[in-house]
Amino acid sequence: MKRNYLGLWSLLAVAFVFFTVLSSFDSIEVAGHSFKSSGIHSAIFAPRDSGEDTLHVSSGLDEECSLPLERPSIPAEVDTAAQTILFIGDSMLEGLSKRLAAYCEANGHKLYTVIWYSSTSERWGKSDRLRDYIRRIKPTFVFVCLGANELFVSRIEEKRSQYVANIISDIGNIPYVWIGPPNWKPDTGINRLVASKAAEGCFFLSDGMSFDRKKDGAHPTSASAALWMDSVVRWMPLHAAHPIRLSVPAVQSGSATRVFVHQPDEK
Repeated sequence: MKRNYLGLWSLLAVAFVFFTVLSSFDSIEVAGHSFKSSGIHSAIFAPRDSGEDTLHVSSGLDEECSLPLERPSIPAEVDTAAQTILFIGDSMLEGLSKRLAAYCEANGHKLYTVIWYSSTSERWGKSDRLRDYIRRIKPTFVFVCLGANELFVSRIEEKRSQYVANIISDIGNIPYVWIGPPNWKPDTGINRLVASKAAEGCFFLSDGMSFDRKKDGAHPTSASAALWMDSVVRWMPLHAAHPIRLSVPAVQSGSATRVFVHQPDEK
């Protein structure tokens, strides 16, 4: 019985070797018959993957093509070039922009701020205002600070998702950072919504930070807003997708190249 098994295993081994050798050729002719490679040789003896992740994309034919899987490189190299910066948002810009202006003056950047009082992602997302400013100013970097007027909107992810997406779409390929609102109470989802829509390294979460507030209990004091901007600047080199040169200025505040102001009732 053992001899029968040994004979069978020997026969299988010989057949396996035979087909493996044949498969090392693209095709071979035997006694006038042409045989194509079975692929066994390639499957066994092909070099192992180098470790690079690949994304397999069907070409619609019988074969597949493999493309490198791109991932953002963070921390990214700091862009040391002079920037034209557009900073848009709600009234939270009053404190943040003065400190950012000091950074811009110290680092050779131009800063244009657009304060739309009481504005929300809905107001900006329905309007062509951002596209218009981008067309006029031609910024190389954009800061956004919106969400403070939407902390308590019910079902916000259902109601405002498209508007947040519109804002990010209007920014397009311009590097940006969206600064989240300075929560004074837990929100209903605005931070989660923006974080889900923004590209990796383009959203700064302000919720959880400690702020000294003005009498309204919402807006940070000028000194606290300056520290808030400092926190964004410290975060950028290690976490932002597109960090820019922002060396610490010698002065506390500065002036923007130009400030544009819009009232709540403007369309």
